[in-house]
Amino acid sequence: MKCTGTFEQFYVDYFRKKQLVTVAVNEDVRQEYDRLKDKEKLTVEIKQYREKRSLSANSYFHVLVGKLADKLGTSNAYMKNTLLQRYGQLAIENDSIVPLVIRDDIDMMEREEMHLRPTDKVRCMDDGKLYRVYLLLRGSHTYDTEEMSRLIDGTVQECKEQGIETLTPAQLEEMKQKWGVEIG
Repeated sequence: MKCTGTFEQFYVDYFRKKQLVTVAVNEDVRQEYDRLKDKEKLTVEIKQYREKRSLSANSYFHVLVGKLADKLGTSNAYMKNTLLQRYGQLAIENDSIVPLVIRDDIDMMEREEMHLRPTDKVRCMDDGKLYRVYLLLRGSHTYDTEEMSRLIDGTVQECKEQGIETLTPAQLEEMKQKWGVEIG
């Protein structure tokens, strides 16, 4: 169960050699507590809360992807992958970046089902073919407001370089403020 909250108290129990934390949560967790209270171990993850990016932010990104693709004569999938490689976020699992090894003659730029950043590492496998190491990128639907803001800022800059009309700086700032991102 995921929920939001704040730290209330922290202290050290030197007798048991444990750190004890009290967290005030905003959601009703009574059922989960009843279900898990007798378990010997739990997985606990506490991290800073970030608001999810708005659907309008993701929609705006996709509009810009289409405009860039049209201007540059590429597919939307190719353009989206290019922008995610430049401004997107790496997938992290178990505190590690996720590498994938894929045959080098397969065009990963036209794929919609996954987004990858190529590395310069190439391996020759037993089958005599070359394989490239890629880093898995998260899809933009998983981005928080700060990550989405970075993606849109980079995409807007690329559109401007191509002479493509985008939101005015004031409109973009207003949209970012709605996302809860500090404008520097």
